[in-house]
Amino acid sequence: MPDFSAPGGAVLDDLGVRLHDGVATLRVWSKNASSVELVTFDETDLDWVTDQVELERRPGGVWEVTTPLLQPGTRYALRVGGPHGPGNTFNPETLLLDPYARGLAEGDGYAEWRSVVIEDGFDWGGVTKPAVPLDRTVIYEAHLKGITKRHPDVPPALHGTYAGLAHPAMIEYLREIGVTTIELLPIHAFVSEPRLLERGLSNYWGYNTLNFFTPHAAYASDESRKQGPEAVLTEFKGMVKLLHEAGLEVVLDVVYNHTSEEGLGGPRSSFRGIDNASYYRQDSSGAYIDTTGVGNTLNTATDAAARLVLDSLRYWANDMQIDGFRFDLAAALGRDAGHEFTRDHPLLTAIRDDPALQGVKLIAEPWDVGLGGWQTGNFPDGWLEWNDRYRDRVRNFWLSDIDYARRASAPVGIGGFATRLAGSSNTYSKERGPLASINFVTAHDGFTLHDLVTYDVKHNEANGEDNRDGADTNRSFNHGVEGPTSDQGVNAARRKAMRNLLGTLLLSAGIPMLTAGDETGRTQGGNNNAYAQDSALTWVDWEHEPWQEDLRSHVSTLTRLRRENAALRPKRYARRDVHTPHASVMDWYNQYGEMMEESQWTDPGNRTLQYSAVSTPVDERLNRILLIVHGTESPVDVTLPTSIDGATRFVSLWSSADERPSGEQEEFAPGDVLPVPGTSMRLFRVE
Repeated sequence: MPDFSAPGGAVLDDLGVRLHDGVATLRVWSKNASSVELVTFDETDLDWVTDQVELERRPGGVWEVTTPLLQPGTRYALRVGGPHGPGNTFNPETLLLDPYARGLAEGDGYAEWRSVVIEDGFDWGGVTKPAVPLDRTVIYEAHLKGITKRHPDVPPALHGTYAGLAHPAMIEYLREIGVTTIELLPIHAFVSEPRLLERGLSNYWGYNTLNFFTPHAAYASDESRKQGPEAVLTEFKGMVKLLHEAGLEVVLDVVYNHTSEEGLGGPRSSFRGIDNASYYRQDSSGAYIDTTGVGNTLNTATDAAARLVLDSLRYWANDMQIDGFRFDLAAALGRDAGHEFTRDHPLLTAIRDDPALQGVKLIAEPWDVGLGGWQTGNFPDGWLEWNDRYRDRVRNFWLSDIDYARRASAPVGIGGFATRLAGSSNTYSKERGPLASINFVTAHDGFTLHDLVTYDVKHNEANGEDNRDGADTNRSFNHGVEGPTSDQGVNAARRKAMRNLLGTLLLSAGIPMLTAGDETGRTQGGNNNAYAQDSALTWVDWEHEPWQEDLRSHVSTLTRLRRENAALRPKRYARRDVHTPHASVMDWYNQYGEMMEESQWTDPGNRTLQYSAVSTPVDERLNRILLIVHGTESPVDVTLPTSIDGATRFVSLWSSADERPSGEQEEFAPGDVLPVPGTSMRLFRVE
């Protein structure tokens, strides 16, 4: 690895508060300020100023003071003065948060926040990160409050909290369904937008960051919150420690692309008052260039903003022992001084190359809403990406294509689906391989799995925007009835569709991401943009009907089969006639057991295939699987291939046609003819 240099170099080292020798040094960056003042407050009355002291300007735009006023637990804020003119919004009367504050105290109003000095003394007890290999990673995307709020075995005092997620009942559940890595929606301190508060709603998802170094206090237990920011921090770290002890990784969804200060005229809580012209993207008139859709975009083309992101990641990865990060609207972080995305952007490569971040999982949401913002497949080596092409193709194949076929005939063949199943080699370079792809069918944003098979259109009236918000194109299929129904045929078709979607997700090459609650068919009543719904609508329901327990059993079975069969999780793309370690050599057969012909890949009349994968082991046993995929509603007879070298039998492992996973491992011989129900999958081990 080449010598690493962080943005801004040594000039930007040690920003924020550093305790030493009974005093503390506070360092704040502002290139354009003319004055920076430290203000301290009474611990119980955040309006009572106890002292003030000026910071001195240092080289490189850093302001500094060493003072005994800052001690563990001290509440403090900044006042920053500066010139007027395009891009500058200084007001020396405004109390501002230190961008590097490790703790926050909340007052009575939107602007009543104070930074808090934290002294870290947590004992990790020798517990280290699980370091789950990428090929064995199964991600579970969850909202911290939503997943624990209603769990009957979690004590009520811990519902919706960090401690609740680390409760033995939650850990047992996560391990039972076979996930390895829990990806939490934003837990950086965040606030609700004023427009939501005016409508009696709140920002439930948390994509409105107030501070990049502080855990969200509302997710701590009442006891910890009463004890203060240090206790909140301790509860968060205790959660991570217990999850790590259980072998579970913790990935954070991080929102560095924008802040809660919104557009000009929005709240002034930190960056806007410290150095608006440097921290936010603007044109020459001072108007914001917004590529995030929420009013502002952090200008990571400047060293100070880029370094802020890097320093925050270092803090969470090391001091907090976080295993990885999913970067919301990551294309915004890779925009240069001309506001165009570049895959070799200094921040993107710095995050990857930083010695302090080695081994950390880096997951990009590879788009934003600006010009040229869709960048799936175009992030640097070392980055993983949410694969929206995978999502769309899989939904099309099992849902919208079937819907269309009921009125006419299937619109496309199976070729595009097969490419996604095999690792999306048409999207990712051979150097990055299939594990660059985070495969998903659903996420927090959009329909749940249940709603994807139950609703043709969104039902977002509860959001108070007259159903205008949320995506209009969902590639969903209600199977003939909009919403809940007592029609058993419709309900059976919906359940099988969910099993097909889950089976595809967990048997595809790449890294699967499951959305919390999908394993039991959680519904949001057709709301595909429930960002402002902090209620039973979005909280995971733990009271299940028998079919929901059956669905969960399918997920547990599929994650186990993924662990046991290396051919399902290749690390590299195979190359014909070239031995490629850690790859899976794939062959494709039609319903008659013959090799697929070129014309069959695109023929809409051919939506049945058999997919054979053979592992190329280095540290595991040789493994071979066969997967049958049938993508029309009419049943079909499938002849098992006779030309797989050395194959003498096919052992049945899983079928999406079963309401509950069958424990029987039926055996079949090459050339046997199997009746395959409509729209179904079946997995075999080849021996």
